[in-house]
Amino acid sequence: MFIRAYLRASTQEQNAGRARESLIQFAKQHNQRIATFYVENISGATLQRPELMRLIDDSSNGDIVLVEQIDRLARLKQHDWEVLKNKLAAKRLSIVSPELPTSWLALEKKDNTGFTDSILLAVNAMMLDMLAAVARKDYDDRRRRQSQGINKARLEGKYLGRQKDMKKRQHIASLLTTGHSYSDIQDILNCSRHLIASVAKELRQKADV
Repeated sequence: MFIRAYLRASTQEQNAGRARESLIQFAKQHNQRIATFYVENISGATLQRPELMRLIDDSSNGDIVLVEQIDRLARLKQHDWEVLKNKLAAKRLSIVSPELPTSWLALEKKDNTGFTDSILLAVNAMMLDMLAAVARKDYDDRRRRQSQGINKARLEGKYLGRQKDMKKRQHIASLLTTGHSYSDIQDILNCSRHLIASVAKELRQKADV
């Protein structure tokens, strides 16, 4: 049984370490071991996820994909969710999550009859669809509330927009001026290349003044 764990966070600031340890403990409770981890910082609302696609490409038929929560995998619009399900189904990959008890049976080594397997697959697919729909609704609701809050703040003249993390930007500037590469800075500060490029542009502008 080959288990691949997928860890996703929506921002660079979110740490996947806690989720990683949680999944390791969950696997141990079921007398299993996670063979490899795929980690990325990206929104769950998009299907453009390099590590998830790499996981699917690397997988063999019948492998297990372990996620902490279904929303780590699916906050997708219905069409994108169907595309992802088809990719997973093409390799007969089983999705297992601690929050979805019907999925735990995939971790059992005992063989079931074909009829029982079919029933379990059908029940689990139904539960996955339901949780994916809930995850997407939660995402849409939060975005709508956020938009409403921003609009209200703008009307009241209180909206300042997203504030820059000046401390991190100063660290990036210091590393750039001492000759560190973008990749080095990413590893040291756990920040995006986009942020590094933004700071580098500011430094160039100051140098031109």
